[in-house]
Amino acid sequence: MTMPKPTLNIGMIGYNFMGKAHSNGWRQAPKFFDLPADVNLHTICGRTKKSVEAARKRLGWQNASTDWKSVVQDPAIDVIDVCTPNDSHCEIVLEAARHGKAILCEKPLALNVAECEKMLAAVKKAKVVHMICQNYRRIPAIALAKKMIERGDLGDRIYHFRARYAQDWIADPNFPLVWRLQAKIAGSGAHGDIDAHIIDLGRYLVGEFKEVCGLMETFIKERPLLDQAAAGLGAKAGKKLGKVTVDDAVSWIGRFKNGALANLEATRFARGRKNHITLEINGSKGSLAFNFEDMNRLQFFDSTDSGDRQGFRDIIVTEDTHPYTGAWWPPGHIIGYEHTFVNTFADFVKAVVSGKSTEPTFQDGLQNEKVLAAVEKSAKSRSWVKI
Repeated sequence: MTMPKPTLNIGMIGYNFMGKAHSNGWRQAPKFFDLPADVNLHTICGRTKKSVEAARKRLGWQNASTDWKSVVQDPAIDVIDVCTPNDSHCEIVLEAARHGKAILCEKPLALNVAECEKMLAAVKKAKVVHMICQNYRRIPAIALAKKMIERGDLGDRIYHFRARYAQDWIADPNFPLVWRLQAKIAGSGAHGDIDAHIIDLGRYLVGEFKEVCGLMETFIKERPLLDQAAAGLGAKAGKKLGKVTVDDAVSWIGRFKNGALANLEATRFARGRKNHITLEINGSKGSLAFNFEDMNRLQFFDSTDSGDRQGFRDIIVTEDTHPYTGAWWPPGHIIGYEHTFVNTFADFVKAVVSGKSTEPTFQDGLQNEKVLAAVEKSAKSRSWVKI
């Protein structure tokens, strides 16, 4: 007789952009992956009653709440999913750990290294499953790149890791002073928001960073306050401007512990680039290249090919033998951004049922934050900084 699957009740704190992505991930994971548990969208939580109720209806949740502590403390809820601005991650996670919840948290893990250390200590003490949502690790092409590097397809030594994450959504000086542009809420700007992603991919694909040297820049120092922007006044009115307290762009070089060299850039001022992530990894025997705007394709150069056949080959990562793609469509039927969350949540559900955390854990979140902090320290001191 087949035993029924257990059901994991999810409580999600936050409901905007990441809330939409996470809600879709929770809904779709058990529909496409053979999971050891079913998923129930139990409660969604936000600060504004009207808005969170609208999100509940639109995103398919059973209940809505404006009190995150009541959600965390609810004995019916098994998993807490943290999708809030960065300044509240630590408090929510500490409370969730005290109540024995499995925890999935958006990146960056927290505002600083000290908060990350508290969060890691809390989940270890409570012995709860924990994961940071670095969803780009579960792009099939990235997971395949990891497999190829570990298999030695690029040779026994990695020479270079180059990565660029470019957007342009705040390039207009009339864009208002949203929370992501305020250090007390966000921690940092492009650095913590998008550089965190390529830092994590560098650690995932190549190894731990050893030392860094960076520079950071804020191109637009002041922006219209949100109430003024809503009224259509913009920066031209010359009144009610607020100070931008985070970086607009960061560029840095570094060295991995295994000797590989790193070159990373993150910017929100690259006109025409909406969510442009490019990677290139060069090894002693070959190279890999990836572009998120063509995320089902991985380029591979193999120096052992004969002279008249040398060149980058395209691997269309949609075969059943490729990571995660067997759960989706027939070969050649591509997947997109939202599928990276579904793949992530499927692995997290398996981890919760097994009682054993899966990477990237809060330890990875802490390591990412240490790199972020070192780059920021380097930019301020204009010197090399060891991790």
